[in-house]
Amino acid sequence: MGWTCQHDYKGECKLVKKPCIPGMKGCTLKSSEYIFTTGSYDDDKKAQDEKKETIDFAALARSN
Repeated sequence: MGWTCQHDYKGECKLVKKPCIPGMKGCTLKSSEYIFTTGSYDDDKKAQDEKKETIDFAALARSN
């Protein structure tokens, strides 16, 4: 299965003006439901657990 990103132009991300690495900081796919793998189950599991523990303090302040 393949895909293409609307911001990718010949391997360069037009959005962040850097080489395209899916899931990098600033990537529109980073906040989506897609999961990017490093190839190591342990590293991926650790990153997923760290992501769950992140607290959005701005959203928390808005809700109170």
